[in-house]
Amino acid sequence: MFIRSTAALAAVFLLSAAPLSQAADKPTDPQIAHIAYTAGVLDVEAAKQALKKSKNKEVVDFAKDMVRDHEAVNKQALDLVKKLKVTPEDNPTSKALTKAAAEERAKLAKFKGAAFDKAYVASEVAYHKQVNGALETLLIPSASNAELKSLLETGLKIFQGHEQHAEHVAGMLK
Repeated sequence: MFIRSTAALAAVFLLSAAPLSQAADKPTDPQIAHIAYTAGVLDVEAAKQALKKSKNKEVVDFAKDMVRDHEAVNKQALDLVKKLKVTPEDNPTSKALTKAAAEERAKLAKFKGAAFDKAYVASEVAYHKQVNGALETLLIPSASNAELKSLLETGLKIFQGHEQHAEHVAGMLK
């Protein structure tokens, strides 16, 4: 069941990028800032759910890393938008991400024990693949401001490490 839910989550994330690519060739910096910030907040929420439900040391350690890293990057993002006097702009992609994440957390809430751990980590692998792909192919190339672009590039390096970490934990849970 968790494989279906992860596949559905990945499909929603893939589809959620469609409104941006159809609405404009290039999202604005305020839209990019909101998408990136939203993605981080959503991963923190998922990690906090895992911290409440999981008893597996590897899963708990991974979730703690997600909270720490995403909160740190989001703090940098907030500091940057304040410095630049930019107001992040909600958009169809950030709304779709929020909706999909809420649905995924509701699905994960039904799992317990090892089934939860596997579903959560599989979801994290899919989520990081999608976010990293969006950063590489859409958000970073579309960013106009050099400081925003630099922050996104730094975030991408961190989140690529998250994807590898999630894949490693997933392999341990088989």
